[in-house]
Amino acid sequence: MLLCTKIRLEVSDQDAATLEFMQGKCRGLYNWWVMRLRDGEKWNLYEAKKSLQESKQHDPELRQVYGKLLHEVYFRLDGAMQAFFRRVKAGETPGFPRVRPRHSFFTLCYPAMYIKIEGKVIILPTGGKGKKKHYPNVQARFTEEPPPNFKEVAISRDARGNYSASFVAEQPEETCNTDGVVAFDLGIKTLATGVNTDGTFYHVGGFKGGQWYNRQLDKIRSKRDKCKKKSRRYKHLSKVYKRVSQKKRDKQRDSLHKASHLVARRMVERTVVVGNLSQRQMVMKQHVERKKYLNRAVFNDWGLSTFIEMLKYKCSLYGKELHFIDERNTSKMCSGCEHLQAMPLWKRTYCCVECGLVMDRDDNSAVNILTRFLAGLPPHTPIVECGVLQADQNSVEVKEASCPVQVQQLSMF
Repeated sequence: MLLCTKIRLEVSDQDAATLEFMQGKCRGLYNWWVMRLRDGEKWNLYEAKKSLQESKQHDPELRQVYGKLLHEVYFRLDGAMQAFFRRVKAGETPGFPRVRPRHSFFTLCYPAMYIKIEGKVIILPTGGKGKKKHYPNVQARFTEEPPPNFKEVAISRDARGNYSASFVAEQPEETCNTDGVVAFDLGIKTLATGVNTDGTFYHVGGFKGGQWYNRQLDKIRSKRDKCKKKSRRYKHLSKVYKRVSQKKRDKQRDSLHKASHLVARRMVERTVVVGNLSQRQMVMKQHVERKKYLNRAVFNDWGLSTFIEMLKYKCSLYGKELHFIDERNTSKMCSGCEHLQAMPLWKRTYCCVECGLVMDRDDNSAVNILTRFLAGLPPHTPIVECGVLQADQNSVEVKEASCPVQVQQLSMF
């Protein structure tokens, strides 16, 4: 499978200025075509590529940009337009391609055959030849070894001004020889709560520094709002705001990588089951009973969709099966007697009025997801009996079952 490896680059001031120049020209060409399409011009990829020479005559500085980078602009815009047409055909919200803002870095994509790597130095070509070549080739140093047999290199820059190279390379998939099923419920209190067929619970924590960073960002934003726009202090606070925001995103993404690696790599179960989470249902009118708690719990900065995307490719990489199952009523249903009762978000403990089961809300939902998945498997698949999965309706406490539940805390953050 294809994987992307991101490596930090050490770039000199002259090479950084060259990269800024080329990405600015590529962004300008992209925005110019977006504005033309907004005015009603019909999009055709091949006709647009033929007009590149006319664009170079209109703006001679485009000759100083490497030609493959300019061609990539048309392919990127074509992908955006095809996605727009597909959404219109499906009856969804179209979302016409937007112009790229000035403060964002327009990623430069180089094919592997047009760059050179000498030791730990990567050489990126620029436009022009001979005396007409105003900008020398960019030479950047790697901070670590790049992967072999890569197909494409994407040069990007973060809010701090650090440059990185992303290598797309083929990685062999591993095989998982172990058995077992583990089901996870993506919740609010913790990032993921899981249970396997042996009755062992897993609690995977998420990024807990979001509230602190949000307070810092609010302070910076309030100070900046009191300044005159485009003043020296306004620009300084804007840079500080971008730097803090980037640091928050990096820490959040790092925690998601650790959590997905923990599930896909370190756990011995071969099959991973995740419930389909709908955050839209979390903020329905019937859940607005305790706004103070909901504002702290529902609108978290864990990035559940990003966690799911990471889990998809990591499970495929490490040879595990990933299944998604409908989690409707899994929080409302008792895992012991299947009794349904209302469970607003502010209720974090499930107390069954029929059998007397008392369990954490997320643990109960994870057990229901696992039971629902095992019920859909073929009859020959062995199902391990457990006091939580098959509790007696007449029992008052689950702890009295023959298979005691082992609780294991796996919080790395």
